Amino acid sequence: MFGTSRKFATSEILPGLRWENGAERPSSDVVASETAVALVYNGMPHVVMMATPEYIEDFVLGFSLSEGVIRSVDEFRGVRVRELADGIEADISIAEAPFRELEKKQRNLTGRVGCGLCGAQTLEQAIRHPGPVATRLRLAPDALQHAMASLASKQPLNAATGSVHAAAWMNAKGEIALVREDVGRHNALDKLIGALIAREVDLAQGAVLITSRASYEMIQKAATVGIGVVCAISAPTGLAIRMAQTSGVTLIAFARGGRHTIYAHAERVTARAERAVA
Repeated sequence: MFGTSRKFATSEILPGLRWENGAERPSSDVVASETAVALVYNGMPHVVMMATPEYIEDFVLGFSLSEGVIRSVDEFRGVRVRELADGIEADISIAEAPFRELEKKQRNLTGRVGCGLCGAQTLEQAIRHPGPVATRLRLAPDALQHAMASLASKQPLNAATGSVHAAAWMNAKGEIALVREDVGRHNALDKLIGALIAREVDLAQGAVLITSRASYEMIQKAATVGIGVVCAISAPTGLAIRMAQTSGVTLIAFARGGRHTIYAHAERVTARAERAVA
């Protein structure tokens, strides 16, 4: 049911005209694929997202959980992925109760690449407030830096195209256990969440690393599924920091070049941490 998405082309080679040092020459470049992915719940079209056509099942499960369409994996019945002329359609089956709630929201529109609001029509729908994350995880700063430094080598699609984001799962030892890539940063995180849930990974025993800025939607998604640590290579936003503070998420940003800054719940990242404590 989960985690083994059928293979679609994630990149393609296209011609260009390169100008360099005052001269022009033909070029052939590897570019990332970008595909419309329609999410259909119990026969009802919900949203169309632009995404990299890989690990669609992971994406569907992660999106369904992080956006609050379902509250637990038990409400997810399965998904059938179909390739159509203009993109990919994911026919998703969920339990009756969450589907009725979804119907009430009446959200059915096209999302931009990495759209964080995903069709929310009201402030209440857009700015959700997840319950506080409960974890006693402790991470050593050196372990965090080691994981961030090794992340680039685990992004094959970005190495080939230079145009996709990644979300990775790091264990308490600083080892990267799982990576998902996508043209959209929210999509990459949703794919990672779906893969972790499908593998029954204990989300209290690791951290999420992202190769983007830390916006509030990324913190909201992490908190919704119970992830307690988010580490971004780039900057946070003010709303992301405030949401991390209230939701119990440790927010780390500017994690590159042997440094990082902790903006919320710094007690989880300490030089005294030698192992995770559940």
